Amino acid sequence: MSDGSLSQDEIDALLMGNDSLGGMDDAGAAAPAGGGLGSSEIGALNGLFSKVVGNLSSTMSGIMSTGVTIGAPSIESLSRDELLAGLSDELVEVKMDFNQGLSGGHAFVFSPDNAVKIAGPMIGQEDVELDGTAISAVGEAVSQITGSEVTVIGDTVSTNVMTISPESQKIAKGLLSTGGDTLVKITYPVEIEGQGSLEMVEVLEQSVAADLASKLGASPESPGAADPMAAMGMGADMGMGGASMGGGMPDMGQQQMMGNPMGGMGQQQMMGNQMGGMGMPQQQMMGGMGQQMNPYMMQQAAPPNVQGVQFPEFGGNISPSEQRNIGLLMDVSMELTVELGRTKWQIKDILGIGEGTIIELDKLAGEPVDILVNNNLIAKGEVVVIDENFGVRVTDIVSNLDRMGEQ
Repeated sequence: MSDGSLSQDEIDALLMGNDSLGGMDDAGAAAPAGGGLGSSEIGALNGLFSKVVGNLSSTMSGIMSTGVTIGAPSIESLSRDELLAGLSDELVEVKMDFNQGLSGGHAFVFSPDNAVKIAGPMIGQEDVELDGTAISAVGEAVSQITGSEVTVIGDTVSTNVMTISPESQKIAKGLLSTGGDTLVKITYPVEIEGQGSLEMVEVLEQSVAADLASKLGASPESPGAADPMAAMGMGADMGMGGASMGGGMPDMGQQQMMGNPMGGMGQQQMMGNQMGGMGMPQQQMMGGMGQQMNPYMMQQAAPPNVQGVQFPEFGGNISPSEQRNIGLLMDVSMELTVELGRTKWQIKDILGIGEGTIIELDKLAGEPVDILVNNNLIAKGEVVVIDENFGVRVTDIVSNLDRMGEQ
């Protein structure tokens, strides 16, 4: 209105908590935009992932052979645009969607500089370029820490949680594979000895985060749940210390609303009973104590959600179901090959091969031979003779990192 005053309809709407004024919800506060997670859900996730970081630090220190410290994570529920705005233009994305226990999009993303800081210790080299080998090394690191992470998650929610195999690639941030208009961003501060500090970002689809929070015991916040007075149909101005109570009820309807919960007792009798017959004047009690002595606020206060601290067990991280799956493969036959060496010839030289031709290999005399399973290098060994038969004594087991270094 032009004179700044409110009409009777507008006053009634304010008293009843009408959401038609200024986009307010029933509790008189702006509704959260974008349908993101509520504070209780964020709190539940924060408690879980704060417990995970100890395992992640140990896992990364082991695979990098250097000291790694991961700090407490920060968790945000953001729109897709807000998330992308906080990321670098180019990303190394390692996609590992949940496919058992939880279902939906899940990925780790790194800026190119941070990806190189992780790839260097993995490969065992300095001044690493962000090529295919480095991106594969980052994927291997994420695969290992995700394995530790899902073990803790599965133990906490008593569900076998699994992900797909890692898919690592360098992309523009607009091509982020995790879908949805609202995403959950988990940011870990990481300190790697000799490499400095970096940020590791984990991204969950909204549905995955909400499902996980639900399994942890958190429930979505409904509009108005933050204001216990709103649940009784009362405006924010109806607190015990407010002027409306002190100066009398606005109408008979509100008097009945205040009287009914106490079995029909009047306002003065109700306050007298609540204070145990102390004899203090009602107005003095209301003015001095404020809303802390509001009996309705006391009735609506929810007990805190207290959970015992759970520590992960030391030992193997293989679940019973994974052990059964491995057992299914024990009788599968695979081709094992011992390779003495290799060389490259032109076609004209190959056509000239005959009896007595000597083929010079790329291995030196006495150098270990390669042991391959399905054409994948797994070990090295030395040639021995056993009862007129050739054999190979294994001298070295080749790790994933050694294989990546030889590519």
